[in-house]
Amino acid sequence: MEPGTSTDGPSGDGPDLLPARMLNEFVYCPRLFYLEWVQSEWADSSDTVAGASDHRRVDIERGGLPEPSELAGESCEARSVLLGAPKERLIARIDLLEARNGEVVPVDYKHGRPPDKGAWGADRIQIGAQALILREKGYRCRRGVVYYVAAKRRIEIAIDDALIDETRESVRKAWKAAEKRIPPPPLVDSPKCPRCSLVGICLPDEHNLLAAVESAPKHDVRRLYPAKADALPLYIQAQGARLGKTGDELEVTEREQGTRRVRLIDVSQVALFGNVHASASAVSVLLDRGIPICHFSYGGWFRGITHGLGNRNCELRLHQYRTVIDPAKSLRLARGFVSRKIRNTRTLLRRNGVRPKPEILEEMNRTANLAEKATTQERLLGIEGVGARLYFQSFSSMLKMSLSTFGFESRNRRPPRDPVNALLSLAYSVLARDWTVVLLAVGLDPFLGFYHRPRFGRPALALDLMEEFRPLIADSVVLQVINNGEVQNGDFVKRGDAVALTQDGRRKFFLAYERRMSHLVTHPIFGYRLSYRRLLEVQARLLARYLTGELQTYDGFRTR
Repeated sequence: MEPGTSTDGPSGDGPDLLPARMLNEFVYCPRLFYLEWVQSEWADSSDTVAGASDHRRVDIERGGLPEPSELAGESCEARSVLLGAPKERLIARIDLLEARNGEVVPVDYKHGRPPDKGAWGADRIQIGAQALILREKGYRCRRGVVYYVAAKRRIEIAIDDALIDETRESVRKAWKAAEKRIPPPPLVDSPKCPRCSLVGICLPDEHNLLAAVESAPKHDVRRLYPAKADALPLYIQAQGARLGKTGDELEVTEREQGTRRVRLIDVSQVALFGNVHASASAVSVLLDRGIPICHFSYGGWFRGITHGLGNRNCELRLHQYRTVIDPAKSLRLARGFVSRKIRNTRTLLRRNGVRPKPEILEEMNRTANLAEKATTQERLLGIEGVGARLYFQSFSSMLKMSLSTFGFESRNRRPPRDPVNALLSLAYSVLARDWTVVLLAVGLDPFLGFYHRPRFGRPALALDLMEEFRPLIADSVVLQVINNGEVQNGDFVKRGDAVALTQDGRRKFFLAYERRMSHLVTHPIFGYRLSYRRLLEVQARLLARYLTGELQTYDGFRTR
């Protein structure tokens, strides 16, 4: 059963019955239980994948289970047995039931190894829950078994009064926790966290640091997930190309380049430009795997996204909507977006500009200070405009003089009228796509922002959050491909007063963009290094924690 899925009909505001597996999660970590069952968060890890493999033998329903009155003298086995107990408010899919001499013995398969003595506490409670269900159904159950696959050991659990009382108390506490609007706090410096599949969603050490938890250790925050994402975007821009599926691979067929295959496990998203055909089987497997398909026009305009059901955490979106209609809270967030954008552009200009004028840098610093004190959204818009004008007024000082033929006088778009602006427009479009994908994965509505207005179908929240990352990611990529000679004048085509990249020019840009997204950067608050692509997700999750009330402030990203 997938996390967050009720195996019974709805009752009131939630499911009728608590899955025994979720009770196991509650005893192990109440926050993990809440994230998985209440908020429907889920992520695989090597342990969950191995555990699923361990369960293959017992996940297929086999064998029958006689009624309690028919068990006398019977000896049988049944696998993957789904039973519910309304009085105990429990439900379980029991891996294996062994029936002998009028008694039934639930056997639960677990990946890993047991402790030195007995079974792990959470596994004992899960067996206790299965025993409660069987007893409510009228079966005689006096013992259960936990089978640890890695050790190939069966640990017998006595179903005594102490275990029954402990199990019922755990059920009561789990239901009470599930009824709350905010998840339980993370564990503090726990050895359980590094192996948890949801550690990148929970962010326990980061949360405790920002929430100023008294018992949290004062040493550096642990980075408990990979610095770089293993899967990367797949770009397909050859017109007439076809995206298909073969086994566990995507198959890309182009007229000139032939056919290439990419493993699904290596793909985080698929970006289609212009006239690219995707087969029904390819779309279906991408939806099943939670891999979004991003659609762009041939010229690079972000048009839309195809994705599955996505994150089912409706409570988070309700918090987002409440914040949007609260002018004070929205303005507080908007001020941060704009001030950090101005400060990050100032840092980029100071580092890369050829003798930037001190008065420009000072004025940008003053403008950022004004943004932090803006009293209205309209005033903030004006301040942002001043900051942008000061920045782009000096932008050409960051371009090498030997490539002055690219030309740049000011920011222009719709359509861009010079190569630099064509690169900037594409960079902003791709960055908006990445933020949209991240926000959908986290469970936020990318089209409802706190600063940008939800008009004309724009992903307003994605535009909000990308403000401070425009100079750090998009502008930096543009400077890199120009100053390093990765793109030349021949990579652009001019139509009237409009300039656009050729297909080969876009290919060169995407290579540089992905290099930038994989670049490791030190987080100014947490102190560890992670890639820009991973950083976007961390910031989105911190914003979500702020919106739900778990954190009192949202600390955006300002480069050092």
